[in-house]
Amino acid sequence: MENPKEIKELVREKYADIANQSKTVNEASCCGVGSCTGVDYTIFSEDYSKLKGYNPDADLGLGCGLPTEFALIKEGDVVIDLGSGAGNDAFVARAIAGGRGKVIGIDFTDEMIDKARTNADKLGFNNVEFRYGDIEKMPVTANTADVIISNCVLNLVPNKTKAFQEIYRVLKPGGHFSVSDVVASGELPDSIKSGAELYAGCVSGAICKEEYLGIIEETGFENIRVQKERIIAIPDDIYLNFISEDELKKFKTSGVNLISINVYADKPDTSCCGPGSGCC
Repeated sequence: MENPKEIKELVREKYADIANQSKTVNEASCCGVGSCTGVDYTIFSEDYSKLKGYNPDADLGLGCGLPTEFALIKEGDVVIDLGSGAGNDAFVARAIAGGRGKVIGIDFTDEMIDKARTNADKLGFNNVEFRYGDIEKMPVTANTADVIISNCVLNLVPNKTKAFQEIYRVLKPGGHFSVSDVVASGELPDSIKSGAELYAGCVSGAICKEEYLGIIEETGFENIRVQKERIIAIPDDIYLNFISEDELKKFKTSGVNLISINVYADKPDTSCCGPGSGCC
């Protein structure tokens, strides 16, 4: 899967299918969308049910972490949730930012946007909105957000450098992001990276952890730190839908793992020219 347009269309199609199902159906299916020929989209997810602001209608069993857990959201903050889905993380963020804050969810799947807006209307929130848009070109003006969060979405973006450049543009000076994502501890074999279904399932889109963190640093972010990480175990029968037994054996002995990480970084505050400059 090297064509960005094809990748985006595949991801859009798969997550549209998921949006039209309940979490119960997603979890009952071996691959999240009703058949046993693909990837289990719920295999990475963590439990949200005890978090303040949790809404079961918005929980489709997706994601690979709890980005709000480390996001340092304050009351009154403007928060942007990238790949907001049915609104799960957005509603948790809203519970922290409060009535004086604002949460903007961005997703490029119409079905997810419709589901999230319906959930927001049911909850009566007037400070949570969901916008249709591409993470590589966000429908948001520069210097808008105090905090940006995202949950298992940036690995699905073909141009990760552009995605982080957009995050930098949209954050206020001194703002920060906290994202959960899937990376690899080394180079994934071509047989896995080329799998279309594996890409949409957050597997083959995972790049090397060092490369991922390097992109963030090259974009200009500071104070970059991995707040949490855990190895994700993908069942053999899922891999065997896409690669041979010999390829699987080679992969399992390669020492390369898929890892769920939560990454934090600050956008520098360049509004002050420095001590003694007289501009502050």
